[in-house]
Amino acid sequence: MSMATPQMIFVNLPVRDLDASKAFFAALGYTFNPQFTNQDAACMVVSDSIYVMLLVEPFFQTFTRQPLCDARRQTEVITCLSATSCAAVDQLVDKALAAGASEPMPARDYGFMYQRGFQDLDGHLWEIAHMDGEPG
Repeated sequence: MSMATPQMIFVNLPVRDLDASKAFFAALGYTFNPQFTNQDAACMVVSDSIYVMLLVEPFFQTFTRQPLCDARRQTEVITCLSATSCAAVDQLVDKALAAGASEPMPARDYGFMYQRGFQDLDGHLWEIAHMDGEPG
């Protein structure tokens, strides 16, 4: 019996300054796949099946006919990543804040789930969550 190949996700985000974005996410502990990184794009490795493509705005614009959203003023999506513990949630968000992010909402503890978020240098919203149990 063969194992099915896990489905992968590639989140594509427009960025104003690729070097600043790479430095920001490197400060959070993420690495970049050099095979898919150049002056227009950087492939940030989140896990074996999750990647974030940071694309400079003019390059990103070649993939759509619609105008780009200014994520500092409008919200299009919130990307949520799981964490192994509540402490891991706090560690990652604290790293993001130290690297220049802002925290748009206070931490939320629902008993079965703890989450905090940050807004990155380009205004994109990220939630980091730890789930422990089921909603009651």
